[in-house]
Amino acid sequence: MAGVAEIAVLVALGNALGVLPTIGLLVAAAALGVWLLRREGRRTLREFTEAARLRRPADKEVSDGMLLAAAGVLIIVPGFISGVAGLLLLLPPVRAVVRKRMMRAAEKRSKQMQDRLWMHQQRMRGAQSGRPRDFVDGEVVTVDEDPPAPGTGPTVLPPRSVQAERLDEPPRH
Repeated sequence: MAGVAEIAVLVALGNALGVLPTIGLLVAAAALGVWLLRREGRRTLREFTEAARLRRPADKEVSDGMLLAAAGVLIIVPGFISGVAGLLLLLPPVRAVVRKRMMRAAEKRSKQMQDRLWMHQQRMRGAQSGRPRDFVDGEVVTVDEDPPAPGTGPTVLPPRSVQAERLDEPPRH
């Protein structure tokens, strides 16, 4: 689908500007992209080296490097849509926004994987101990036929959600 859009934009520009100016725009955008890519790549490499020297995490620099590599690929691929996307990725403010979204998505994915791993470990422990795979830990309570006299047994409170709904009684603590 993206290829169809690239071709449609090239044809539209070719019809509006002519073939030679369209090719000239493609070459100029690629040249500008390569120049920006080299400049931003050097800057990111300096920042990475500084982070390593100071022994601080270099997650920002590594993700910037990945985004710069993606920008380079987008610039090399002929077409205006990919070229514009690549040029935008070369701009530090745009890269910062994309990096934040990328980090949030990675954190969310990491949390999902941790949850899956925990569930798997719980199931494996249950299988090794001979307990059923899905189990609920609980406590057995026996109930006498005759209820205890008022004030002699423990006070049982409803869950907090039920307490919040009962407006006729003050909450017990």
